[in-house]
Amino acid sequence: MPERGYIHLCRKVRDNSPLCPSATSIRTVMHAVIVNRSGRTLGLAAALLALVAAPAWAHTGVGPVHGALHGFAHPLGGWDHLLAMVAVGLWAAQRTGKAVWLIPAGFVLGMVGGGMLGMGGVAMPAVEAGIVFSVMLLGALVAAAIRPPLVASVLLVAFFGMLHGHAHGAEMPAAVSGISYALGFVAATALLHASGVFAALGLRRLASQPTSLRAVRLVGSAIAAAGVLLAVVR
Repeated sequence: MPERGYIHLCRKVRDNSPLCPSATSIRTVMHAVIVNRSGRTLGLAAALLALVAAPAWAHTGVGPVHGALHGFAHPLGGWDHLLAMVAVGLWAAQRTGKAVWLIPAGFVLGMVGGGMLGMGGVAMPAVEAGIVFSVMLLGALVAAAIRPPLVASVLLVAFFGMLHGHAHGAEMPAAVSGISYALGFVAATALLHASGVFAALGLRRLASQPTSLRAVRLVGSAIAAAGVLLAVVR
């Protein structure tokens, strides 16, 4: 509903209605919402992550929905998973063509394989250390804008995805469905990848190319530094 129409409707209800914020508040919200397409996409993704993750932690039921919510929440419950997956999206967006979707797809496929191993109780050595290392290396690759051959890039992220997936699968609650749990963490991972891709692409539209490239690389540096901090605190 347009701003004027909403303000008019609120005045017709009653001025002190708790459902009707002030005109200044409405204009502030409208200004935040009326942004370019990339901004709307990022805002929607962030809102979706926040809205879905919260009930996932509080959910106490059973069944497919319960399993999917637990799976969705797992990648969001640790900075190591979250940062690595966003970094994959940023790294993919530093490329062009099919690499933009092949690199995230490689991570997701590797994660599915690792998740199956984790759910099946197959042990893998140094999974947690490998996950932390993935945060550092992926952040460093973004920071340095290093672009190895596509096949090597996909294989690298697939290996890291397998480590992250194994952690997800190994920590699956016993009372949930494996399929629904896997669908949940795959969906969350895809959204985190998309947030990294759209953030980088959005910066290209909002700023000049040199500025946007520097901004993405700066974010990569911050992710790599966070990986070092994670390694220290663990």
